[in-house]
Amino acid sequence: MSGVTYDYMEHYLRELIPSNNGIIKDLEDFAIENRVPIVQKETAKFLELMITMNRPKRILELGTAIGYSAILMNIASGGLNEITTIERDEKMIEIAKSNIEKYGMQSKITILKGDCLEILENLNDEYDMIFMDAGKAHYNHFLPHCLRLLKKEGVLIADNVLFRGMVASKELATHRKITIIKRMKSYLELVSNNDDLITSVIPMGDGISVTVRKCPGMREEK
Repeated sequence: MSGVTYDYMEHYLRELIPSNNGIIKDLEDFAIENRVPIVQKETAKFLELMITMNRPKRILELGTAIGYSAILMNIASGGLNEITTIERDEKMIEIAKSNIEKYGMQSKITILKGDCLEILENLNDEYDMIFMDAGKAHYNHFLPHCLRLLKKEGVLIADNVLFRGMVASKELATHRKITIIKRMKSYLELVSNNDDLITSVIPMGDGISVTVRKCPGMREEK
């Protein structure tokens, strides 16, 4: 299992989530067959919930892969949002483009090809929601740009922040993942200790953090 929650708990929670069908099921089957990582079942349901609750019109996604989460978020909005998603892997881009066109979402989902950090540095649009799911060792580098691009009342969601439980437990950590673990810890410290932000880390899937700006007047006096 993920190492983030107890196996029995993870199994039970996943059993509560109904199986998908149609487009989403087709994409899940493709990901399993071709061993392409996509967001975990609980994370996918959480994204649907956030889209339904917050109704973001413009979304920025870091990490496209086969287009699974972008397509899922567009479906969750009833096709009402516009999603810009960044991916550097040419093979993934071709698959994602094919999927997006197959389901007629090319006018709603735009893929930007290239390194996330380089593209972020040159973006100037504002987004209602940003979903961070690329370059796990670079979340702390992405953060300043994400905050710059995020609307005042926007939501920043980051996936894999507990990284198989290794971020929270030295016993689970492996030597070859030390850099990712250190940088992910740095990211969580940055969003947790910023006086202008409120962040909640949820032990779901591979760990999800949700960050919003504090309302005016909420900042504590020191």
